[in-house]
Amino acid sequence: MPKSGQELIADAKRRIKEITPQQAIALHQGGEPVVFLDVRDLPEVNLGKIPGAVHVSRGNLETKIEGTVPRDARVVIYCASGNRSALAAVTMEEMGYGDVCSLAGGFRGWAEQGGDVED
Repeated sequence: MPKSGQELIADAKRRIKEITPQQAIALHQGGEPVVFLDVRDLPEVNLGKIPGAVHVSRGNLETKIEGTVPRDARVVIYCASGNRSALAAVTMEEMGYGDVCSLAGGFRGWAEQGGDVED
């Protein structure tokens, strides 16, 4: 039976790990090796991003991620609100990435909780 976009997102969120903005901020400040992956479109990224984040838009993920992020990396994926990043986490897990999670609330949640923002 066909699923709506919202049903696909809800299903993805049940299948992946999500972390809160507070957990992501602590991880970012903690100094452990972690890749923050921004899957938003370029016009969104140009408005600000998490400092040091790697950008691969969701539409290019399957063809560009392997050349950008090693499979054994710890990855926190984010978008604007946490929906595209959940779908991206499912995709990356299917591609063999073993330590990925999605930032619940996305970049918006990060900024609202006082996370650093880079222009």
